[in-house]
Amino acid sequence: MFSLKSPQADSTRAQYSTRIAFLIAGFAGAAWAPIIPYVKFRCGLSDAHLGLLLLCLGAGSIVSMPAAGSMAGRYGCRWIIAMATLGICAALPVLASSASIPLLATALVMFGAGVGTIDCVVNIQAVIVERACKRTMMSGFHGLFSVGGLLGAVAVSSLLSLGFSPAITWRVRKTPGFESCSVIPFPVS
Repeated sequence: MFSLKSPQADSTRAQYSTRIAFLIAGFAGAAWAPIIPYVKFRCGLSDAHLGLLLLCLGAGSIVSMPAAGSMAGRYGCRWIIAMATLGICAALPVLASSASIPLLATALVMFGAGVGTIDCVVNIQAVIVERACKRTMMSGFHGLFSVGGLLGAVAVSSLLSLGFSPAITWRVRKTPGFESCSVIPFPVS
């Protein structure tokens, strides 16, 4: 059964969970990058306007990071990572399909806040796990962030090169005690 109660910090489960969180954080950030040219084209943006729009991502991250650290101390890393992941899952389909600049700006702030929150909180979690295990693990955690980034960019770029549209759908699938979001690309007709 799925639980948001945290495992012991020195457990194998905590180590694997932290590794997966870094992998997902890297994947999420990189999954957005190959879609940027489509957003520019769909909205008819100049380079300058696209640059201004992309500042929304950074603004969301900058605002969320200080709050994420204090919320992690109050509510625990697991809850904050779960909520930020849901925010990212809600923002990505909007980023991939919307032609409304205000909606894109809002989704970019939300996406940036989610990615910034996860970046901050997984590092807090990594320090907790590393200290509890009494061994150096941080470079491995950050290595998985890089692997996630590579996988995210390759996966989305591959789907786009195969003719799939960046306009995607998503659904929240509920199974007993578990929620996830899945992205389903559709071929361009």
